[in-house]
Amino acid sequence: MTVVVTVNVEGRYRGFLTSVMLEIAPGVYTSPEMTSGIRDRIWDVIARWHGELGNGSVVMTWRDPTAPGQQSIRNLGEPPKEIADADGVYLVKYGRSRSLGNGTR
Repeated sequence: MTVVVTVNVEGRYRGFLTSVMLEIAPGVYTSPEMTSGIRDRIWDVIARWHGELGNGSVVMTWRDPTAPGQQSIRNLGEPPKEIADADGVYLVKYGRSRSLGNGTR
């Protein structure tokens, strides 16, 4: 399952994301079986737009058996996030600086 959440972004994101994912709530998009190649291409478009426009924030998360908590996350905007293992409890760790557009994995 891949989930993308957008906050305060331009309408072009909504049009693009609804062409490849289901919008289950305003700004929340899901896809149950998205390949990593498609996910990377979608992220490349979103990251390019965010780099050009610089508004709002976008978070993408998906199941990843090799990552902490078996989940990976990428984000653009404030604040940067990553999944951290705190003695077997998985938490979202917030960074201090703005994401550079390539997201975290």
